[in-house]
Amino acid sequence: MIDKRQQELLKWLSKVLKTDDFTCETASSDASFRRYFRVSLSGQTYIAMDAPPEKEDCTAFLAIAELLRQQGVNAPKVFKQSLSKGFLLLSDLGKACFLDKLTLESADDLYSQAVGVLHLMHELPVSELTIPVYDSALLYREMDLFNDWFLGGLLGIKLSTSEHNELTLMMDVLIKSALEQPQVFVHRDYHSRNLMLTDKGEIGVIDFQDAVVGPITYDLVSLFRDCYIDWPDHKIYAWLDQFLQQRHSKGCLDKFDTASFYRWFDLMGAQRHMKAIGIFSRLLLRDKKSGYLQDIPRTLEYLVDICSQYKVLSPMAKLLDTHQVSAAVQRYLVANA
Repeated sequence: MIDKRQQELLKWLSKVLKTDDFTCETASSDASFRRYFRVSLSGQTYIAMDAPPEKEDCTAFLAIAELLRQQGVNAPKVFKQSLSKGFLLLSDLGKACFLDKLTLESADDLYSQAVGVLHLMHELPVSELTIPVYDSALLYREMDLFNDWFLGGLLGIKLSTSEHNELTLMMDVLIKSALEQPQVFVHRDYHSRNLMLTDKGEIGVIDFQDAVVGPITYDLVSLFRDCYIDWPDHKIYAWLDQFLQQRHSKGCLDKFDTASFYRWFDLMGAQRHMKAIGIFSRLLLRDKKSGYLQDIPRTLEYLVDICSQYKVLSPMAKLLDTHQVSAAVQRYLVANA
């Protein structure tokens, strides 16, 4: 059934395309209020974005899309726009995302391509970027989602004062680790569902509107410790080694060793996965989007695993064990199947 927003979109498309002779079908939706439709006209396809202006601001999307395209990144081209209506007409990067194509056989090649795009983005001069900075306040707010929406909201677990204080001190360590890293352009959601494979075999990058200047390992964590697909550690660290080798071959004179880089990567993963679990929980409880619930166990397992390897993460390891959080998640999934 066509809703009011879609009717407005169709009317707008008729105006900007100067014809009614097109089809418009649902392409996808995401964790925000945005929706995407595939528009077909005279053998050509486009993507129409519906971003209600009272809930979504397309300004950052437009600016970053242009920035990335100028850098040689295959981001959507904007053909038509109406910020007042919240409608954009974009180039179509295809129907296949990385997640559809990733296998043990294809992973090395696909991730090598994805890392190549990361290098392009990392070459952007951060001093000239006008995007937000991934500062301590933002990092902390993201981690707070874990307690507010996951522990408290989804599982009904209330932390004691001492547990809360220990968790805060641990988050301080994660923030310090993030801020001491080289700062680069960060896509902020660089994972297998936001990387497209075009018909020409090229990588297309989407969902970049929340980009910031931040830690060099952040997008690598999003890519390699993906909330939607997991890989053995030996593969992940081999891909990290390749990233560093490529970076050095490009003339980057880094002042850190591999062990420090691994540690940054692992601790960055703890921060991101706390955030992701909190967001998945909020999507269910606040936005009534249950599709991400199934991704919590994998993401939580990342957190459990990394907390067992680092003493500075022992407060989280203790908390997860004391409250039997993994078992509580499984009970919730069974009860709400």
